[in-house]
Amino acid sequence: MTALTTSTSLSEIKAREEICRVGKSLFDRGYVHATAGNISVRLGNGFLITPTDACLGFLEPAKLSLLDAQGNHVSGDKPSKTIALHKRIYEAAATFDAQTRCVIHTHSTHCVGLTMAHNFQTETRSSFATPQELLPAVTPYFVMKVGHVPVIDYHRPGAVEAAEAVAQTITQYGEKGTPVRAVMLSRLGPNVWHHSPATAMAVLEELEETAKLVHMATGPITPLTPKQIQELRETFGAKW
Repeated sequence: MTALTTSTSLSEIKAREEICRVGKSLFDRGYVHATAGNISVRLGNGFLITPTDACLGFLEPAKLSLLDAQGNHVSGDKPSKTIALHKRIYEAAATFDAQTRCVIHTHSTHCVGLTMAHNFQTETRSSFATPQELLPAVTPYFVMKVGHVPVIDYHRPGAVEAAEAVAQTITQYGEKGTPVRAVMLSRLGPNVWHHSPATAMAVLEELEETAKLVHMATGPITPLTPKQIQELRETFGAKW
């Protein structure tokens, strides 16, 4: 299928600066806390990723972990254990968007809360015709900027099984013509990806704010109709 809009890849110096800037922005606004979460960027010959147990609000460009194309540690502090998951996301997503350059993982409160809610399996999932997704098409910007968010069953942090399940899910959705930019790890948090740290952050923000709206709803939620979604496809190129 046709790849999404392309962009110029970041230089390593710029990528280091952007990872730190985005990490601080997410931390300052409460999208991440303590040492939870990580950010990576795919370079031409390897990867940059935030160090293990690093606080995203206090990153230093020179201390970010540099890895080669195989994921071997080259320099900087010890890399986050999630690099295996990030590598699988890049590999799978590149088939449908070759310009995928950044992955962000957070433990965003409202997204995680949805997977922990008592009624998630019974009411939320059965109410919307998307039994394995975090959210229905509740707002136009969620449809346009985020798209489908498949939920991956719980695995311990860093588990190989989670990485494989995420890669398989990305492939399944892409082959159906609805490429995804986010998955939700049950009880852990979302992984989102895009062309740069800034654009990946925008996906994360829209996803978490939509989850917040669902938490705030005081009654049944009515998703957008098929006609309304089709209008978003035709007008804005939404991939829903």
